[in-house]
Amino acid sequence: MSSQVNSGKDARTAIVTGAGMGAGGLGRSIASRLVEEGMNVLLADADPSVEQAARELNERLGVSGGERITHFTGDLSQENAVQAMVAHAVACFGTVDVLVNNAGGGIIRPFLEHDAESLQITLARNLWTTIWCCHKALPLMVAQNHGRIINIGADSLRTGIPNHAAYNAAKGGVVGLTVGLARDWAHLDITVNTVSPCAINSGRLRARLESEPALAKAFLNVIPKGRGAEVEEISDLVYFLSRKECSFITGQDFSINGGSAMP
Repeated sequence: MSSQVNSGKDARTAIVTGAGMGAGGLGRSIASRLVEEGMNVLLADADPSVEQAARELNERLGVSGGERITHFTGDLSQENAVQAMVAHAVACFGTVDVLVNNAGGGIIRPFLEHDAESLQITLARNLWTTIWCCHKALPLMVAQNHGRIINIGADSLRTGIPNHAAYNAAKGGVVGLTVGLARDWAHLDITVNTVSPCAINSGRLRARLESEPALAKAFLNVIPKGRGAEVEEISDLVYFLSRKECSFITGQDFSINGGSAMP
């Protein structure tokens, strides 16, 4: 856990998971956009490099950003770690208004090559992280009659790209959780939505293009635009859904997919 920081008490506060340096870059892009829009932000990740990510974001945004950025390191598939993360956000900034469940990853391989360990890892990283983060942040949102939860899903649920069956099982659970929570809390100013990217132009995709070019190209070949999404294109939608004014959109799963799946 980071040391406590001075907070912008009048600003809204967001938690962004999966924001470490070892992640694909989407979490850091989302955190950056939210800070730039005036929010306090806690960056969280299982990888200790999240401290570096927070430091670099602070350096890029300057002194004013330093009062509004903190970080947390822990396994967010575990209840006690998530409880500590939310408590740290409250200690720094007073509450949590926005939760972006970006932590994920999992193991991509043919289904019959999975074993108990790889399946558990895939479910823990994608589904259990989201479940526990929602479970611990929601009481704060209920108490203040306001909250925005944005879960990061996967467009592979619609396209059925190779080797994603176990990953899709986890992300499908995230979509189901989104719908259930959105209905449960629709009577309050709490919205819950999913943003589901296709392939993302990131270090992960570039590494896969080198290590498994046929598989990576299969991911890209289903996208009519002929490329993966840029992280900024996804961050824009996450920010839109996080706004106070975005109060009538809930329970939805938004694809950012370059046309890979259409109604």
